[in-house]
Amino acid sequence: MIGPDYVRHPPSPIGHPVKKHFLAEFVGTFALVFVGGAAIMMAQYSGNTAGLLQVALAHGLILALMVSAAMNVSGGHFNPAVTTGLLVARRITPTIAGVHILAQLIGALAAAWTLKMTMPAAVFAATQGGGQSIALDVTMTQAIILEALATFFLMFVIYGTAVNVNAPRIGGLAIGLTIAADILAIGPLTGASMNPARSLGPAIASGVLAGQVVYWIGPMIGAIAAAMFWEYGILRGEAAPAKPEKSM
Repeated sequence: MIGPDYVRHPPSPIGHPVKKHFLAEFVGTFALVFVGGAAIMMAQYSGNTAGLLQVALAHGLILALMVSAAMNVSGGHFNPAVTTGLLVARRITPTIAGVHILAQLIGALAAAWTLKMTMPAAVFAATQGGGQSIALDVTMTQAIILEALATFFLMFVIYGTAVNVNAPRIGGLAIGLTIAADILAIGPLTGASMNPARSLGPAIASGVLAGQVVYWIGPMIGAIAAAMFWEYGILRGEAAPAKPEKSM
């Protein structure tokens, strides 16, 4: 979710067009919300007893593919929490961070409304637009902690496989697998969002906004904490990161 343009190579003197960043982040986030939401709806529609596994694989696979496809264009964030963590770590500029988050939110909303227009109304309503929800026996504090931990693991893997200059060249595979593992671990409790845009799009399209505080606070805390953990606990004293681009 962070490309070699930001980390392994010095900034280009020409810079990267904002339009390319926006389009890549829009399409990737659209695909994540659409495929992830559709998988949740199809598990409900078909009565699949392995629904949790189906949902985890759908999210993991589409994210792995989209991150691999967009890594050399925008970095393949598709997640405001990831973008914010990289911004706090000074891996990207505020301008690019703003473009990414805008594209992510618009992509999520577009995907959610597309699901609403194309999926059976009853299934869309029953699954809250293919979004996430918090189990009744889970408190808000517990939900925030769970989302923060899941996002910490996600950001930790992003740093270890994409940001670190010595990271193995395995594309988005490890990142997608982390998403799938997190969903298997806490999906029934919080939905394992790890992504404010992924939750906000379906919430607005379905009109069910409950839990959005959790899906913003938890992932933001987890992503920033993991970024700082790497920057000051593991990478400090090693090769310095490339400076953020100044001209876009």
